Amino acid sequence: MKLHPVLEAVTERIRQRSASTRSAYLARIDAAARKDRGADRMGCANVAHAFAALPNDDKFKVVAERVPNIAIVNSYNDMLSAHAPFGAFPPIIKDEARKHGATAQVAAGVPAMCDGVTQGTAGMELSLFSRDVIAMSTAVGLSHDVFDAALMLGICDKIVPGLLIGALHFGHLPMVFVPGGPMPSGLSNTEKAKVREQAAQGLVGREELLEAESKAYHTQGTCTFYGTANSNQMLMEAMGLHVPGSAFVQPQQALREELTREAVRTALGILKTRRYAPIGRIVDERCIVNAMAALLATGGSTNHLIHWVAVARSAGIVIDWDDFDRLSGVVPLLARVYPNGSADVNAFQEAGGPGYVIRELLDAGLMHEDVLTVREGGLREFTREPVPGEGGRGLAWRDLGASGDDSVLRPAPRPFSPTGGLKLLTGNLGRSVIKVSAVPEDRHVVEAPARIFDSQEGLQEAFKAGELNRDVVCVVRWQGPQANGMPELHKLTPPLAVLQGKGFRVALVTDGRMSGASGKVPAAIHVSPEAGAGGPLARLRDGDIVRLDAVAGTLEALVDAGEWEARELATIAGAQVEDNGHGIGRELFNGMRRNALEAEGGACTWL
Repeated sequence: MKLHPVLEAVTERIRQRSASTRSAYLARIDAAARKDRGADRMGCANVAHAFAALPNDDKFKVVAERVPNIAIVNSYNDMLSAHAPFGAFPPIIKDEARKHGATAQVAAGVPAMCDGVTQGTAGMELSLFSRDVIAMSTAVGLSHDVFDAALMLGICDKIVPGLLIGALHFGHLPMVFVPGGPMPSGLSNTEKAKVREQAAQGLVGREELLEAESKAYHTQGTCTFYGTANSNQMLMEAMGLHVPGSAFVQPQQALREELTREAVRTALGILKTRRYAPIGRIVDERCIVNAMAALLATGGSTNHLIHWVAVARSAGIVIDWDDFDRLSGVVPLLARVYPNGSADVNAFQEAGGPGYVIRELLDAGLMHEDVLTVREGGLREFTREPVPGEGGRGLAWRDLGASGDDSVLRPAPRPFSPTGGLKLLTGNLGRSVIKVSAVPEDRHVVEAPARIFDSQEGLQEAFKAGELNRDVVCVVRWQGPQANGMPELHKLTPPLAVLQGKGFRVALVTDGRMSGASGKVPAAIHVSPEAGAGGPLARLRDGDIVRLDAVAGTLEALVDAGEWEARELATIAGAQVEDNGHGIGRELFNGMRRNALEAEGGACTWL
């Protein structure tokens, strides 16, 4: 299928923009690939330290027989439901490696924060920072330099982007990403949201709310809504970094273990066939554009407009929000998964899942097919679904047919919408993004007086006091990365949804983030430049008319231009934020900045 001209043009523009940085990156990883394996060129003491803890048989194999040694970078902890299954994965991986004459070692354990636990608390201010800690932790593990390939075990919001950023700094190695799968469906996301809105109005108490939440989040596996964690899995499939079709197989299914074993076989297959497919070569301009197209076609998380800019840059590729916006104009919305619909990811998987979406986009010329993947058969392998092999042993793949449920998945010629799920907004309030796929069409334009808040707690207090029962654009500022670490403000969804449900025209404007699970209330988020950096949100005043227009792609304060320019920027004292129980993210940021400045002699190059 001939590529869509817009997809082709965006890719070419990225390629030209990235020419120098990508060339330097490839030169670096190719030089690393030409080196002798670490165990052969390191000193004897280094090698002895690296393999001292291995069983004797494995030690002999990796040193004397020079068999492949696979790094396992694991984001396991048993508090985060999505990552709890990873506790059982290393023994499976090591066993499968031995079956094929190889060895495997856990090279690193990386932190894995649950945004569901920290949502609305001071801990959320560390959430975005954690991505870079994970990237650094990944790099620390791989820096031991005794590995021939790596498996990355991760699922959730910041974990997969962090693993990918870290992995790309060792881009000369073949790497396969290994998911754990979603939990079985419990209380539906729609019913859960309804109880949350009732709780926001005081119609049900804590006991009823906790019961509903516990029925929704009830066992091991990823949350079942299509937020950042599950968007990560869709993108890993579209980038060709998974075992095909492994994203949404539940941890409790027998197929899950076989897919984990197949990840080992896939990594070893790259080494044994001497196919040059290191992760740094797989993740090129076409691969990044494929990820962007998959995100837009499924109405994925807005967080990826932050994460994938950083991921791409780690491979020497420069992308920006304009690229997303141009692609969104031609990539159709093919999926309706909560918060973009009522179905959860298990229903999405049953209807055809990632393989269906990838097939439809390839056939429509809206993804690049001529890309490297971890599989020798290329991206077409990712349009099939895994099933148990003959006699229940091993794996087989079968072609997908029509959508199993066209209320969840539709073919490219008959999409839910001819355009993608995200939109760039520009205007005198700066640049921002909105997830339009989850917003009712009659709410794509909101014009109303602004109510200014300096914290999410302030908005919640005003709601409880009945001060927001009107048409209103709620502006929550001082939530950007320089102010307090750019937390998610998902706790604001229930009160704003209640106001919208009463018939008021309501919108949120913020320099912070929203959860990938946030939905039906129009929200212009990631406003840049942020208020803390002197951005225009600091000029807004209570009562200013603000117009959010997702149709025209604008976000404007309807204030006389002369008056607007003459206004002084509002400021906020650090103590005021501290009184709200926040400031952890900002304190950490300032401390890291001070340390970096001292270490670099005043040149803070990492910012």
